[in-house]
Amino acid sequence: MKIDIVTIFPGMVQAALADGIVGRAIAGGRLDVRVHDLRDHATDRHRIVDDMPFGGGPGMVLKPEPMFAALDAIRAERGTPGAVILTSPDGERLNHGTAARLSAVEHIVVLCGRYEGVDERVRVGLADEEISVGDVVLTGGELPALMIIDAVARLVPGVLGNEASAASESFASGLLDFPSYTRPVEFRGLSVPPILLSGDHAAIARWRSERARAATRQKRPDLITMSSKVPASARRPRGTS
Repeated sequence: MKIDIVTIFPGMVQAALADGIVGRAIAGGRLDVRVHDLRDHATDRHRIVDDMPFGGGPGMVLKPEPMFAALDAIRAERGTPGAVILTSPDGERLNHGTAARLSAVEHIVVLCGRYEGVDERVRVGLADEEISVGDVVLTGGELPALMIIDAVARLVPGVLGNEASAASESFASGLLDFPSYTRPVEFRGLSVPPILLSGDHAAIARWRSERARAATRQKRPDLITMSSKVPASARRPRGTS
């Protein structure tokens, strides 16, 4: 899978991609990730990529020319992407379904917004979709871009060491995850539930299912409502975040 990120802070993105599961996937060739400095595509010697908004107002707006030039360069070098994503608080909320859909796309480009946003012509003329990570405004699109990449990458076959991990966590089935325990059995007066020590795998599976449903009813009842609207034949097995 090819992923290209366009940003004015490439070092910030590269540092976060150097370690962990995504870093290992890049080093092992499972993911082909390139980070592009938007300033390399500026049209002046000062490498300016932003300007004041027409009509007045606070802040600066990312100019359209560098964004279009960056995507032109990506297309010329890497081929036409299957999806061009703009990080934006106006966008669709990132969730497991979005990540699963994007994990099947062979090549995605993520455009990182900054300042007061991007020129509207970038939204209209470049982006296939906009993605938000929540109802909050950040200083830039780099952290949302990294969240998108992490959520998508872990669903690409071969990226996780254990493929079952991508089918046994929160959200893929419409439920939150069940509680997890490890050693020691006793810690500060808190004990591991005896069922998990029983060796009865069928009973453990039932307990985990019951606890996942209970946690979802308590913390995210909206997920159960959403799941009930999906035909049983279309539901996935228990999945991941």
